[in-house]
Amino acid sequence: MRQFDQQRPNLARMYDYMLGGTDNFAVDRLAIEQLAELVPEAVPLARANRAFLQRAVRYVAAAGIDQFVDLGSGLPTQGSAHEVAPGARVVYVDHDPVVAAHAKALLAANVGRAVCVEADLLDADDVLDKAGGFLDLDRPVAVLLVSILHFLPDSARPDAAVARLRERLAPGSFLVISHATTMGRLEDEEGGRGYRGSSGSGGADRRPSEIRRFFGDFSLDPPGLVQAVDWRPDRPKLVGDWALPSSLMAGVARKIDHSASA
Repeated sequence: MRQFDQQRPNLARMYDYMLGGTDNFAVDRLAIEQLAELVPEAVPLARANRAFLQRAVRYVAAAGIDQFVDLGSGLPTQGSAHEVAPGARVVYVDHDPVVAAHAKALLAANVGRAVCVEADLLDADDVLDKAGGFLDLDRPVAVLLVSILHFLPDSARPDAAVARLRERLAPGSFLVISHATTMGRLEDEEGGRGYRGSSGSGGADRRPSEIRRFFGDFSLDPPGLVQAVDWRPDRPKLVGDWALPSSLMAGVARKIDHSASA
């Protein structure tokens, strides 16, 4: 297995540490501690994002989905899809060969249940061709794009890649997306007070309306595209709960078989 460079922080290991995992090194923990000093909400947002993923996986599993493709998955630790839906088959996808190699080692005890493949989500056909070696793509699948699309600028055409994913999925499939937005305020839907727009070499700052377009003609299940903490929460908000910044939007949509109703 290719080894992580223990002298440089790694995003997958840093995320693992933010979620309370142990697959990280001192350099990763130091990087997160420094980040938390600059952005105090970084760790709570990471945990809110993982909590959304877990609720979404439970939701689509209850709807009958037993196949998942998790794109830009990082390390499959701390309540990843195969742990939340133990009866499902899961394909984790990461473009970093070192992360993919480590993920494969972590999944060694889950033969027949979960695998990791190395692929770039911008090449949707390659992703699905590799996933098809483990899953039955003629049946519904849930594709997870959780906190990954905002790392891709518009110039990389993530919209085209996601459109191709939607096109190839069987009717009844689900698309699960969470996406950061610096404002995350729905009033910006009307034209964007103070909004600078999207793109840039480091990723994209997209309006909710732009995030909504990733779902294409898939039908958003209630409550629609909302703040991640408000997507089917496990419990009602309590008085005194610390409010996270409204900077992470989330939604779950399904592919409707229009031909069946024609």
